Amino acid sequence: MKVKREDIVELNHVLESGKENFPFESSYRDVVELDPNGNARAHAKDVWYIESEVKMHSHVGTHVEVPFHHKFDGPDCAQYPVERLVGEAFVMDCTGKKAGEFITLEEIKRYEDQLEPGDMILFYTGFDKKFHDPDWEPFPHVEKEAILWLLEKFNPPVIGTDASGIEVPDDDRQPNHTNCFENNTAIIESLTNLESVKEERVTLFVLPLRMKRVDSCAARVIAIRGI
Repeated sequence: MKVKREDIVELNHVLESGKENFPFESSYRDVVELDPNGNARAHAKDVWYIESEVKMHSHVGTHVEVPFHHKFDGPDCAQYPVERLVGEAFVMDCTGKKAGEFITLEEIKRYEDQLEPGDMILFYTGFDKKFHDPDWEPFPHVEKEAILWLLEKFNPPVIGTDASGIEVPDDDRQPNHTNCFENNTAIIESLTNLESVKEERVTLFVLPLRMKRVDSCAARVIAIRGI
């Protein structure tokens, strides 16, 4: 199968050292490569050869949160099933909301006939444009009843948003996270470029690193049209 470049849509922010909302640092240095015997292996002076060191928070950038985030015995980033991170997705257009307003159950039900059981479900709010701004929070939240309805009716393996979260504000039990993770549904926060696929059905690839006892990880998120 060949995939055309124009059918591939990147949905993740690019990480840049010193500019992220959560800690992220990257640096590189010239290195001397060693052979199997531990001897220095020289490179020609005109050969660029460096190695990078990266330190990052688990929630930096476009990231995927898995049940271990709220459940001690829940699957972590190494255990979460990859088959739940690849599949069909639908992007709901939820634009027009102001920071602090709710995406409601009634608004989500407009898409009921376009959703199928097992779909990944993404909310396009347009708040990715505020990602590096000082007022990147608050954001449009999602009603608890709306999340519960989606979980019960469509059992999505992934729910995502281009805002910095989906949670109900001022509720220290974080019901949207808790209900998603009890359903083994992963959450993607801080997606971008959803306007390119709004109200479309796409094949989605969500690719965090496999790390034990880690609750969340920055991810490459790719949508592909036509497959």
